[in-house]
Amino acid sequence: MKLVTYLKDGYAQLGMVVDGKIYPMDALHNDLPNSMAMLLNFWDDVMPIARAAEQRIKEGFSRDGLADSFDGAEIMAPVPHPTSCRDGYAFRQHVAAARRNRKVDMIPEFDQYPIFYFTNHNSIQGPGDIVCMPDHFKKLDFELEAAVVICRPGRNIRAAEADEYIGGLMIMNDMSARTLQMEEMLLNLGPAKGKDFCTVIGPMLVTLDELEPYEVACKENHTGKAWNLQMKCRVNGVQVSEGNVADMDWTFAEIIERCSYGVHLLPGDVIGSGTVGTGCFLELNGTGKLNDPNYTEQWLQEGDVVEMEIDGLGTLTNKIIKDEDAFSILDLKKK
Repeated sequence: MKLVTYLKDGYAQLGMVVDGKIYPMDALHNDLPNSMAMLLNFWDDVMPIARAAEQRIKEGFSRDGLADSFDGAEIMAPVPHPTSCRDGYAFRQHVAAARRNRKVDMIPEFDQYPIFYFTNHNSIQGPGDIVCMPDHFKKLDFELEAAVVICRPGRNIRAAEADEYIGGLMIMNDMSARTLQMEEMLLNLGPAKGKDFCTVIGPMLVTLDELEPYEVACKENHTGKAWNLQMKCRVNGVQVSEGNVADMDWTFAEIIERCSYGVHLLPGDVIGSGTVGTGCFLELNGTGKLNDPNYTEQWLQEGDVVEMEIDGLGTLTNKIIKDEDAFSILDLKKK
């Protein structure tokens, strides 16, 4: 099932996407919710009803005028107000390349356990404009990722059962202001201001049953589902990045196991995969300069259009916009 949150008559509405049309969820059955938060909190109760409604639509039993075109709708983040947002570090290729470019050895701890950091769940957004402050434009970057959302509460979840807590997959763009990020991380804390201004998810949440045709074996000595889903990023129509969700060395199940250790995960918690190999300008620029001293760095600029596409999950499109406020926190640094 493909689920979206979209604006309809001025209100955020949960919808189901079938054959390019969005059907408002609560109009399909009296017991179906009209928000993603309600769906996630009552997942086991309402999903059988939702699946039955989807099947009826596919069989042609739908009322005229009920659906809206997906292409013409104002799509929001599928999970507009996550209860939290964590981001993992699951792709060994990205980590190894970034460390090689800095001329440091691959860190052995990467292969021992998955890690994550918390980012600002109040800065989650979907497709559309990304409004950036002046300091964000100092090495502004995208990060091509996938993400999951938790659909059942749990604590100390074991990796072998963790896939049962995944409501679905979606595209994630972990926007990054690299100058801010690198400055604050010199103090061995963060990332904070380099990351907290925007994280993009969407355009839809795709449930795991919908992704069964893409399932493949996870990496050797790992536990959990993996999916053969090609990942691409284009900037102004030019492809700059390509990878595959199946390249994750740590599975989402293993990341959930670590996230839930000693704490409660809640329906609505979003967890990102971390950046795929080649999935950001920081890595691409570093590799370019390593191979060619005259390589010209590329960073996102005002007016750039970023498109991220993952097989089965759709295309997530954003445009970079400059904020009217010229305020700079970098100018406040003490001398």
